[in-house]
Amino acid sequence: MKLRLWPDTLYGRLVLILVVGMFAGQLLTSTIWFETHDNRTLEIPARLFASRLADTVRLLQHAPDDASRREIATQLGDARYRLQWIDAPAPAPAGSVARQAVGHLISGVMRRRLGEPIEVRLIDAELRGDAGQHAGILSLFNSRMPTGDFHVQMKLPQGEWLDVQANEGQAGMQIEPHALVLDYLTRIYLLRLAAVLLLALVAVRFAVRPLRQLAKAADALGRNIYRPPLPVSGPREVRTAAQSFNAMQSQLIDGISARTRFLTAVSHDLRSPLTRLRLRAEMLPDPTWRESMRGDLEDMEAMVRATLDAVQGVEITEQRHEIDIDSMIEGLAEDAREAGHVVDVEGRAVHPLSGYPRNLKRCLQNLVDNGIYYGGRVKIRVTDLEHAVQIVVSDSGPGIPDEILLERVFEAYFRIDASKDGKNQGTGLGLTIARSIAAAHGGTLTLRNRADSGLDAVLTLNRDD
Repeated sequence: MKLRLWPDTLYGRLVLILVVGMFAGQLLTSTIWFETHDNRTLEIPARLFASRLADTVRLLQHAPDDASRREIATQLGDARYRLQWIDAPAPAPAGSVARQAVGHLISGVMRRRLGEPIEVRLIDAELRGDAGQHAGILSLFNSRMPTGDFHVQMKLPQGEWLDVQANEGQAGMQIEPHALVLDYLTRIYLLRLAAVLLLALVAVRFAVRPLRQLAKAADALGRNIYRPPLPVSGPREVRTAAQSFNAMQSQLIDGISARTRFLTAVSHDLRSPLTRLRLRAEMLPDPTWRESMRGDLEDMEAMVRATLDAVQGVEITEQRHEIDIDSMIEGLAEDAREAGHVVDVEGRAVHPLSGYPRNLKRCLQNLVDNGIYYGGRVKIRVTDLEHAVQIVVSDSGPGIPDEILLERVFEAYFRIDASKDGKNQGTGLGLTIARSIAAAHGGTLTLRNRADSGLDAVLTLNRDD
């Protein structure tokens, strides 16, 4: 089975776009989380560094002269705390918001320790991993006790500038990198992705509901053009689509009604000339000509009646009702028995079926008539399935040996044989009407040959959920 990365439904595509967009946005904004934890890891070293700076300033303030201050600065320095006198400060670099926060932290600690503000310029502040390398934000994931490298320039009360570079540790505090990574992936990605996915599933389902209703209405329109119009509600685009759909339905109803009126008028108008032709045919002197003319007129009348029946048979002009299938089938079987035919009924439908009674009866009547015509004896089997009712009308006739014809017999006016025993077998619209009615009920109608002999017409009608 081929994996589809791009969903086939609008619902799936919208959900995928929202989730991928969120994930991409999270990747771009995840630096905020890194800087926050970077600052948190730098906080203890920065406070220690600021306290040491404050002590340095206090000692230098009590020195009697310049020489003494320089001597003190030399003695205070070591490998991790380097002091250097400078003539003027370097231009302050444009640091990030996070680095500015570190600078404010150092200045604040010194102000509280000294009781007065000291001008401090933060040149650089960076984490150093356990191995001594500058790993940047990666030190958050591979170091248990990262240290902070600081570079500041401060102005002493005497007006001199002192350049200070130092390395401070975590004062014994340890970081658990694995726990940090787990916290990062869980809180920043997994939980947020799950929340956004859930929100997208609910929100998109709500957003595409009008489209789903429109699709269902279009499908139902094919089965029943007289279905109730769509409610005009929801967003403007949905209301516009509903109004267009209702207008299309109204136009289709008007067109079908006009077609039906036209065919009815033609049928009515044809009766008078057909009656005159019949009278003139009876006046023909040759019996052979007279009989031939009668046959042609009967064919014409049968075709007109069949065409009108076909139009009226596939049109749904009634409301949907609960149908007692068992009673309907038993009534058709009893009518056939009264006409001298053998029709057996087997099985029952457990529950009524929602449908259009007059049309469904027409469908079953056509199937029973076909079975009687071709097979003589008819057996109707009713099977109640989980979500459908299956009705099989079986005859004892010869069947349809050609598999291709099993589908072609549903075409309008198609007949396998032009006649049978010298009698006309109809216009070939019975099965066409029956399948159209089955489709209007959301069902199917198929034909199949039995292994022994005879033909099965399998009508499957789905139940409404």
